[in-house]
Amino acid sequence: MKRIRIAIDGPAGAGKSSVSRLVADKLGYEYIDTGAIYRCLALLMNDTVKLEDAQGIKALLKDFDVSFRIVEGVNRVYVNGHDVTGYIRTEKVSMLASSVSALPFVRDALLAMQKKYAAKGGVVMEGRDIGTVIMPEAELKIFLTASPEKRAGRRMLDLKAKGAEMSFEKLVEEIKKRDEQDAGRKVAPLKKADDAILVDNTNIDLVKTADLIVKYANEREISS
Repeated sequence: MKRIRIAIDGPAGAGKSSVSRLVADKLGYEYIDTGAIYRCLALLMNDTVKLEDAQGIKALLKDFDVSFRIVEGVNRVYVNGHDVTGYIRTEKVSMLASSVSALPFVRDALLAMQKKYAAKGGVVMEGRDIGTVIMPEAELKIFLTASPEKRAGRRMLDLKAKGAEMSFEKLVEEIKKRDEQDAGRKVAPLKKADDAILVDNTNIDLVKTADLIVKYANEREISS
């Protein structure tokens, strides 16, 4: 059977990363978290390079290399050889990553990197414009979503596991703000590809979500 390319898009908190890892594991595919690439750049910017500093960002991009490696079941993320997995999921980095990813010169610089990941079959790639921009030729496209309240609840559990706290109302507010920011940006906005399958997992858990996507993938593999 042909090993296909799977694009999983959707808003923040829909469980794309967890679901994509599960799908990749079940199918024996490689998992690529494209959002992590922008998070890595945001992390490098820190407080020293501002969003308005185009030259400063371009300087960071010159020697910017991101790689992924599964270590004991965890998808580890490396920037220039350094493991940054535990540092790229803060709310501050998330918001900056969303903003920096909207800069045309940043997207141009990182497009080739992402397309290189997408060139081979047997890959699960997730983000916000995979099916529309990065991998429009993917054999299976999924748009994964859930209600803002459900996504906020999942985010609360993640924060508690890391020893952090934030009010539920504040999280719902930030998720809605992030949705507007991602959908409203001029460059590669968040949107469902015309041929993508809509999967709303408000009322199903992430394991069942992954099982559903694997079912779709198996159908595409057989028909390829």
